[in-house]
Amino acid sequence: MSSQDERARRQLIDLAAEFYDQFDRGEVPEMTLPTRTKSNIEYDEDSGVWVYGDRTSTRSANSVRGARKLLKATYTIDFLARQLEEGRSSTLRELYYLSESWDSDEAAFSDQDESNQLIEDLEIVSDVTREDFHMRPEESGATLMGPLELREQTRRGEREIHCQKDVGEGGYQIPNNPDTIDFLDHDIEFILCVETGGMRDRLVENGFDTDHDALIVHLKGQPARATRRITKRLHDELDLPVVVFTDGDPWSYRIYGSVAYGSIKSAHLSEYLATPEAEFVGIQPEDIVEYDLPTDPLADSDVNALESELDDPRFTTDYWREQIELQLDIGKKAEQQALASRGLDFVTDEYLPDRLDQMGIL
Repeated sequence: MSSQDERARRQLIDLAAEFYDQFDRGEVPEMTLPTRTKSNIEYDEDSGVWVYGDRTSTRSANSVRGARKLLKATYTIDFLARQLEEGRSSTLRELYYLSESWDSDEAAFSDQDESNQLIEDLEIVSDVTREDFHMRPEESGATLMGPLELREQTRRGEREIHCQKDVGEGGYQIPNNPDTIDFLDHDIEFILCVETGGMRDRLVENGFDTDHDALIVHLKGQPARATRRITKRLHDELDLPVVVFTDGDPWSYRIYGSVAYGSIKSAHLSEYLATPEAEFVGIQPEDIVEYDLPTDPLADSDVNALESELDDPRFTTDYWREQIELQLDIGKKAEQQALASRGLDFVTDEYLPDRLDQMGIL
């Protein structure tokens, strides 16, 4: 067992031991956690990411509901500790089904949301990430393409990969735990995080990664934790600028926000996952006007989301206020692929070079 696995196992066992010690002292067992609601999320000005506030909630065995939660936590801790000892891993979905075979019906999860939330609770109270528990989500399919050479750990040992020369057009698939990767060499000038698969494929087909020494990271919609983690590592360890290219709608702006500042769901890991220095390329509302892009009208839900973002600490800069107010004024949204209305090469020959030059990236 590696030292990292041993630390994770010890943290879990110490947590279970605390329940036992509470029993031994004649106390009702309990577990205290930050209150995981939007009202208890704070924007940390120093680190530039979302963090939990001071409010806490207690899971206590003094009620049937609380006792069931602690029972499920104990069974899950036992499973995770054995998994680490055996050097194995499992998915979040498998954990949900595995609970059906536990020797207490009360310990089984009612649905996967419950088991997912418990894993997040254990991350918070043990100060160990689920990746270090050897818990995997279902494959996100997010990829890298660009002039990066890395070494990854596999079940068959180490292997070295160049993320252009040694991969197909699909790129290098980001592993569940990017902390097992070593960056060996690179010729990257900047990291371009792209929301959609269609735009990612257009950039690769047009050779944007080669022409501009760009590392293209496919976010695949709302980015998975592994995608955000490897982006942060690349920025921090290789001192590379990060830019985010999404659709031009409020939900895509939140994709940028999750890369740059973290998300409410994973606020306990924001400093591990978020890259506050990441910048937004587009699609900007002003691009919709300037290039007369094909659009869809804003739905009521889009308008509500934009108005909410005007009060969101992630979007309180003059730039974002100007863009959001413009979008509300024109009442339109546009997809990345709308740039194809000006030709298949427009995005790589004109749009991105112009925007990146304005931003000081190129």
